Amino acid sequence: MDQLTWRARAKINLGLDVLRKRPDGYHDLRMVMQTIDLYDEITLRVVEPGAAGADVTGDDMTGSGPVGIDVIGDSPVHVDASGDGAAIRLRVQGQDGLVTADSHNLAWRAAELLMKEFDIREGLDITLIKKIPVAAGLAGGSTDAAAVLNGVNQLFELGLGERELMERGVRIGADVPYCIMGGTALAEGIGERLTRLSPAPQAHVLLAKPPIQVSTKFVYSNLRLSDGGAQGIRHPDIDAQVQAIRDGDLYRMAELMGNVLETVTIPVFPVIGEIRAQMMRCGAVGAMMSGSGPTVFGLFDDLGKAKGAYAELSKGELASEVYLTDFYVPEKIATGM
Repeated sequence: MDQLTWRARAKINLGLDVLRKRPDGYHDLRMVMQTIDLYDEITLRVVEPGAAGADVTGDDMTGSGPVGIDVIGDSPVHVDASGDGAAIRLRVQGQDGLVTADSHNLAWRAAELLMKEFDIREGLDITLIKKIPVAAGLAGGSTDAAAVLNGVNQLFELGLGERELMERGVRIGADVPYCIMGGTALAEGIGERLTRLSPAPQAHVLLAKPPIQVSTKFVYSNLRLSDGGAQGIRHPDIDAQVQAIRDGDLYRMAELMGNVLETVTIPVFPVIGEIRAQMMRCGAVGAMMSGSGPTVFGLFDDLGKAKGAYAELSKGELASEVYLTDFYVPEKIATGM
Protein backbone atom coordinates (compact mmCIF):
# COMPACT_ATOMS: atom_id res chain seq x y z
CA MET A 1 0.00 0.00 0.00
CA ASP A 2 1.44 3.40 -0.96
CA GLN A 3 -1.65 5.60 -0.65
CA LEU A 4 -4.81 5.81 1.42
CA THR A 5 -7.62 8.29 2.08
CA TRP A 6 -9.09 8.80 5.53
CA ARG A 7 -12.23 10.59 6.71
CA ALA A 8 -11.34 12.64 9.77
CA ARG A 9 -14.64 13.17 11.57
CA ALA A 10 -15.60 16.03 13.89
CA LYS A 11 -16.87 15.71 17.46
CA ILE A 12 -19.39 17.46 19.64
CA ASN A 13 -19.63 17.55 23.44
CA LEU A 14 -22.97 16.27 24.69
CA GLY A 15 -21.92 17.34 28.17
CA LEU A 16 -18.97 19.43 29.38
CA ASP A 17 -18.19 20.07 33.03
CA VAL A 18 -15.14 21.81 34.48
CA LEU A 19 -14.23 20.54 37.94
CA ARG A 20 -11.19 22.57 38.93
CA LYS A 21 -8.09 24.36 37.73
CA ARG A 22 -4.95 22.27 38.05
CA PRO A 23 -1.55 23.44 39.33
CA ASP A 24 -0.17 23.07 35.78
CA GLY A 25 -2.67 25.63 34.48
CA TYR A 26 -4.95 23.12 32.74
CA HIS A 27 -8.43 22.23 33.98
CA ASP A 28 -9.85 18.89 35.08
CA LEU A 29 -12.88 18.10 32.94
CA ARG A 30 -15.68 15.57 32.65
CA MET A 31 -17.19 15.39 29.20
CA VAL A 32 -19.37 13.17 27.07
CA MET A 33 -17.94 13.14 23.56
CA GLN A 34 -19.69 12.09 20.35
CA THR A 35 -18.38 11.64 16.80
CA ILE A 36 -20.50 13.16 14.04
CA ASP A 37 -20.53 12.47 10.30
CA LEU A 38 -18.98 15.77 9.24
CA TYR A 39 -15.43 15.18 8.12
CA ASP A 40 -12.23 16.41 6.50
CA GLU A 41 -10.71 14.21 3.80
CA ILE A 42 -7.04 13.34 4.17
CA THR A 43 -5.03 11.49 1.54
CA LEU A 44 -1.57 10.17 2.45
CA ARG A 45 0.85 9.10 -0.27
CA VAL A 46 4.29 7.58 0.18
CA VAL A 47 6.95 9.03 -2.14
CA GLU A 48 10.57 8.16 -2.74
CA PRO A 49 13.14 9.66 -0.34
CA GLY A 50 13.77 13.31 -1.20
CA ALA A 51 10.82 13.58 -3.58
CA ALA A 52 8.18 14.98 -1.24
CA GLY A 53 9.61 18.50 -1.26
CA ALA A 54 11.30 18.43 -4.65
CA ASP A 55 8.93 20.82 -6.42
CA VAL A 56 8.59 23.34 -3.61
CA THR A 57 8.98 26.91 -4.80
CA GLY A 58 10.06 30.05 -3.01
CA ASP A 59 13.00 31.00 -0.85
CA ASP A 60 11.27 31.47 2.52
CA MET A 61 12.78 29.33 5.24
CA THR A 62 11.51 28.15 8.59
CA GLY A 63 13.05 25.97 11.24
CA SER A 64 11.45 22.94 9.62
CA GLY A 65 12.65 23.48 6.06
CA PRO A 66 11.60 25.22 2.86
CA VAL A 67 8.08 26.55 2.51
CA GLY A 68 6.41 27.51 -0.75
CA ILE A 69 3.18 27.50 -2.71
CA ASP A 70 2.02 24.91 -5.20
CA VAL A 71 -1.28 24.88 -7.10
CA ILE A 72 -3.93 22.19 -7.54
CA GLY A 73 -6.55 23.44 -9.99
CA ASP A 74 -7.43 26.95 -8.89
CA SER A 75 -6.59 26.42 -5.22
CA PRO A 76 -3.35 27.69 -3.66
CA VAL A 77 -1.65 24.91 -1.73
CA HIS A 78 1.03 25.58 0.84
CA VAL A 79 3.91 23.17 1.19
CA ASP A 80 6.21 22.45 4.11
CA ALA A 81 9.03 19.96 3.68
CA SER A 82 11.05 18.78 6.64
CA GLY A 83 14.76 19.47 6.55
CA ASP A 84 15.44 16.82 9.19
CA GLY A 85 15.01 13.24 8.00
CA ALA A 86 12.12 12.29 5.72
CA ALA A 87 10.31 15.07 3.88
CA ILE A 88 6.68 15.84 4.68
CA ARG A 89 4.62 17.80 2.19
CA LEU A 90 1.23 19.14 3.28
CA ARG A 91 -1.36 20.59 0.91
CA VAL A 92 -4.49 22.20 2.36
CA GLN A 93 -7.63 22.98 0.40
CA GLY A 94 -10.83 24.58 1.67
CA GLN A 95 -11.79 26.93 4.51
CA ASP A 96 -10.44 29.94 2.59
CA GLY A 97 -6.85 29.67 3.73
CA LEU A 98 -7.72 29.70 7.45
CA VAL A 99 -5.63 26.56 8.06
CA THR A 100 -1.84 26.69 8.06
CA ALA A 101 -0.02 24.10 5.98
CA ASP A 102 3.27 24.12 7.84
CA SER A 103 4.77 22.48 10.89
CA HIS A 104 2.23 24.27 13.12
CA ASN A 105 -0.55 22.17 11.61
CA LEU A 106 -1.48 19.23 13.86
CA ALA A 107 -1.66 16.87 10.88
CA TRP A 108 1.91 17.73 9.97
CA ARG A 109 3.04 17.30 13.57
CA ALA A 110 1.35 13.90 13.78
CA ALA A 111 3.21 12.68 10.69
CA GLU A 112 6.49 14.05 12.00
CA LEU A 113 6.04 12.38 15.40
CA LEU A 114 5.76 8.86 13.98
CA MET A 115 8.22 9.31 11.12
CA LYS A 116 10.93 10.49 13.51
CA GLU A 117 10.21 7.83 16.11
CA PHE A 118 10.37 4.99 13.56
CA ASP A 119 13.11 6.58 11.42
CA ILE A 120 10.99 6.49 8.27
CA ARG A 121 13.12 7.64 5.34
CA GLU A 122 10.48 7.76 2.61
CA GLY A 123 8.70 11.03 1.99
CA LEU A 124 5.04 11.61 2.79
CA ASP A 125 2.64 13.69 0.72
CA ILE A 126 -0.47 14.79 2.68
CA THR A 127 -3.49 16.36 1.00
CA LEU A 128 -6.00 17.80 3.46
CA ILE A 129 -9.42 18.89 2.20
CA LYS A 130 -10.98 20.94 5.00
CA LYS A 131 -14.74 20.69 5.49
CA ILE A 132 -14.96 20.97 9.28
CA PRO A 133 -15.26 24.63 10.37
CA VAL A 134 -12.04 26.05 11.80
CA ALA A 135 -11.72 27.12 15.47
CA ALA A 136 -15.27 25.95 16.04
CA GLY A 137 -15.20 23.65 19.08
CA LEU A 138 -15.45 20.58 16.80
CA ALA A 139 -11.87 19.25 17.14
CA GLY A 140 -11.08 19.77 13.46
CA GLY A 141 -7.32 19.97 13.97
CA SER A 142 -7.27 17.11 16.47
CA THR A 143 -9.23 14.76 14.23
CA ASP A 144 -6.87 15.54 11.33
CA ALA A 145 -3.94 14.59 13.55
CA ALA A 146 -5.69 11.39 14.60
CA ALA A 147 -6.32 10.45 10.97
CA VAL A 148 -2.67 11.01 10.07
CA LEU A 149 -1.48 8.89 13.01
CA ASN A 150 -3.77 6.08 11.90
CA GLY A 151 -2.77 6.52 8.27
CA VAL A 152 1.00 6.57 8.85
CA ASN A 153 0.62 3.52 11.08
CA GLN A 154 -1.12 1.64 8.27
CA LEU A 155 0.97 2.89 5.34
CA PHE A 156 4.29 2.02 6.94
CA GLU A 157 2.98 -1.09 8.76
CA LEU A 158 4.19 0.11 12.15
CA GLY A 159 1.94 -2.31 14.03
CA LEU A 160 0.74 0.16 16.67
CA GLY A 161 -2.53 -0.64 18.42
CA GLU A 162 -5.22 1.89 19.26
CA ARG A 163 -3.94 2.41 22.82
CA GLU A 164 -0.39 2.99 21.58
CA LEU A 165 -1.60 5.53 19.05
CA MET A 166 -3.63 7.30 21.74
CA GLU A 167 -0.58 7.50 24.02
CA ARG A 168 1.29 9.28 21.21
CA GLY A 169 -1.68 11.41 20.24
CA VAL A 170 -1.91 13.15 23.61
CA ARG A 171 1.53 14.66 22.95
CA ILE A 172 -0.08 16.58 20.09
CA GLY A 173 -3.32 17.62 21.77
CA ALA A 174 -5.74 16.58 24.50
CA ASP A 175 -8.57 15.76 22.05
CA VAL A 176 -6.41 13.61 19.76
CA PRO A 177 -6.75 10.36 21.78
CA TYR A 178 -10.54 10.68 21.69
CA CYS A 179 -10.49 11.32 17.94
CA ILE A 180 -8.47 8.11 17.52
CA MET A 181 -11.03 6.18 19.58
CA GLY A 182 -14.17 7.81 18.13
CA GLY A 183 -17.78 6.99 18.92
CA THR A 184 -19.37 7.88 22.25
CA ALA A 185 -17.04 8.26 25.23
CA LEU A 186 -16.64 9.70 28.70
CA ALA A 187 -13.54 11.92 28.79
CA GLU A 188 -11.86 12.93 32.06
CA GLY A 189 -8.67 14.66 33.18
CA ILE A 190 -7.77 17.17 30.48
CA GLY A 191 -9.70 14.94 28.10
CA GLU A 192 -7.13 12.19 27.71
CA ARG A 193 -8.67 9.64 30.14
CA LEU A 194 -11.32 7.91 28.09
CA THR A 195 -14.02 5.36 28.78
CA ARG A 196 -15.83 3.97 25.74
CA LEU A 197 -19.62 4.09 26.07
CA SER A 198 -22.33 2.26 24.17
CA PRO A 199 -23.41 4.23 21.07
CA ALA A 200 -25.63 7.20 21.87
CA PRO A 201 -29.25 7.00 20.68
CA GLN A 202 -29.33 8.27 17.08
CA ALA A 203 -30.23 11.85 16.33
CA HIS A 204 -29.99 14.32 13.47
CA VAL A 205 -27.40 16.99 14.27
CA LEU A 206 -27.69 20.59 13.11
CA LEU A 207 -24.53 22.68 13.43
CA ALA A 208 -24.43 26.46 13.19
CA LYS A 209 -21.29 28.55 13.56
CA PRO A 210 -21.74 32.29 14.03
CA PRO A 211 -19.32 34.70 12.30
CA ILE A 212 -17.23 35.27 15.42
CA GLN A 213 -13.94 34.01 16.82
CA VAL A 214 -13.78 32.67 20.37
CA SER A 215 -10.41 32.11 22.03
CA THR A 216 -10.24 28.92 24.08
CA LYS A 217 -7.67 30.60 26.32
CA PHE A 218 -10.06 33.52 26.89
CA VAL A 219 -12.92 31.19 27.80
CA TYR A 220 -10.99 29.15 30.37
CA SER A 221 -9.22 32.16 31.87
CA ASN A 222 -12.59 33.85 32.46
CA LEU A 223 -14.36 30.82 33.89
CA ARG A 224 -14.90 31.57 37.58
CA LEU A 225 -14.32 28.53 39.76
CA SER A 226 -13.60 28.42 43.49
CA ASP A 227 -12.11 25.73 45.71
CA GLY A 228 -15.59 24.71 46.73
CA GLY A 229 -16.91 24.44 43.21
CA ALA A 230 -18.40 26.87 40.74
CA GLN A 231 -19.80 30.27 41.67
CA GLY A 232 -23.28 30.48 40.22
CA ILE A 233 -22.59 27.75 37.66
CA ARG A 234 -25.01 24.91 37.07
CA HIS A 235 -22.94 21.80 36.56
CA PRO A 236 -24.31 19.20 34.16
CA ASP A 237 -24.99 15.78 35.63
CA ILE A 238 -22.52 13.79 33.56
CA ASP A 239 -23.16 10.51 35.38
CA ALA A 240 -26.91 10.75 34.75
CA GLN A 241 -26.28 11.53 31.08
CA VAL A 242 -24.02 8.50 30.76
CA GLN A 243 -26.82 6.38 32.22
CA ALA A 244 -29.33 7.86 29.76
CA ILE A 245 -27.01 6.86 26.92
CA ARG A 246 -26.75 3.33 28.30
CA ASP A 247 -30.56 3.27 28.48
CA GLY A 248 -30.85 4.44 24.87
CA ASP A 249 -33.00 7.40 25.99
CA LEU A 250 -32.46 10.28 23.54
CA TYR A 251 -34.81 12.67 25.33
CA ARG A 252 -33.28 12.16 28.76
CA MET A 253 -29.79 12.44 27.27
CA ALA A 254 -30.75 15.73 25.59
CA GLU A 255 -32.44 17.04 28.73
CA LEU A 256 -29.17 16.52 30.62
CA MET A 257 -26.99 18.35 28.09
CA GLY A 258 -24.96 21.19 29.59
CA ASN A 259 -21.74 23.09 28.99
CA VAL A 260 -20.36 25.26 31.79
CA LEU A 261 -18.26 27.22 29.29
CA GLU A 262 -21.45 28.85 28.02
CA THR A 263 -21.41 30.91 31.23
CA VAL A 264 -18.43 32.75 29.72
CA THR A 265 -19.28 32.80 26.03
CA ILE A 266 -22.97 33.71 25.96
CA PRO A 267 -22.67 36.93 28.02
CA VAL A 268 -19.85 38.08 25.72
CA PHE A 269 -21.30 36.66 22.49
CA PRO A 270 -25.12 36.64 22.83
CA VAL A 271 -25.45 35.25 19.30
CA ILE A 272 -24.52 31.83 20.69
CA GLY A 273 -27.59 31.89 22.95
CA GLU A 274 -29.72 33.25 20.11
CA ILE A 275 -28.79 30.35 17.83
CA ARG A 276 -29.46 27.87 20.60
CA ALA A 277 -32.90 29.40 21.24
CA GLN A 278 -33.78 29.35 17.53
CA MET A 279 -32.90 25.66 17.27
CA MET A 280 -35.17 24.90 20.20
CA ARG A 281 -38.01 26.91 18.62
CA CYS A 282 -37.52 24.85 15.46
CA GLY A 283 -38.07 21.59 17.32
CA ALA A 284 -34.67 20.49 18.63
CA VAL A 285 -34.89 18.13 21.60
CA GLY A 286 -31.73 19.81 22.93
CA ALA A 287 -29.26 22.47 21.83
CA MET A 288 -25.89 23.54 23.22
CA MET A 289 -22.53 25.06 22.36
CA SER A 290 -19.84 22.49 21.57
CA GLY A 291 -16.51 22.71 23.39
CA SER A 292 -15.33 26.27 23.90
CA GLY A 293 -17.39 27.34 20.91
CA PRO A 294 -18.60 29.16 19.07
CA THR A 295 -20.45 26.40 17.14
CA VAL A 296 -23.91 25.50 18.46
CA PHE A 297 -25.49 22.14 17.75
CA GLY A 298 -29.07 21.00 18.00
CA LEU A 299 -30.31 17.41 18.25
CA PHE A 300 -33.47 16.50 16.35
CA ASP A 301 -35.57 13.35 16.46
CA ASP A 302 -37.31 14.26 13.21
CA LEU A 303 -35.49 14.84 9.90
CA GLY A 304 -38.18 17.18 8.60
CA LYS A 305 -37.80 19.46 11.61
CA ALA A 306 -34.02 19.34 11.26
CA LYS A 307 -34.23 20.35 7.59
CA GLY A 308 -36.62 23.17 8.46
CA ALA A 309 -34.23 24.49 11.11
CA TYR A 310 -31.35 24.19 8.64
CA ALA A 311 -33.28 26.32 6.13
CA GLU A 312 -34.15 28.92 8.77
CA LEU A 313 -30.59 29.32 10.00
CA SER A 314 -29.11 29.22 6.49
CA LYS A 315 -31.19 32.20 5.32
CA GLY A 316 -30.73 34.20 8.52
CA GLU A 317 -27.88 36.34 9.81
CA LEU A 318 -27.04 34.51 13.02
CA ALA A 319 -24.79 31.85 11.47
CA SER A 320 -22.19 32.02 8.72
CA GLU A 321 -21.83 28.23 8.40
CA VAL A 322 -24.64 25.69 8.79
CA TYR A 323 -24.41 21.90 8.45
CA LEU A 324 -26.84 19.01 8.86
CA THR A 325 -25.43 15.62 9.75
CA ASP A 326 -25.89 12.65 12.14
CA PHE A 327 -24.09 10.82 14.90
CA TYR A 328 -21.39 8.51 13.57
CA VAL A 329 -20.68 5.05 14.94
CA PRO A 330 -17.19 3.80 13.97
CA GLU A 331 -17.23 0.50 12.10
CA LYS A 332 -15.11 -1.18 14.78
CA ILE A 333 -17.87 -0.39 17.31
CA ALA A 334 -20.82 -1.10 15.02
CA THR A 335 -19.41 -4.53 14.14
CA GLY A 336 -18.24 -5.34 17.66
CA MET A 337 -14.56 -5.43 16.68
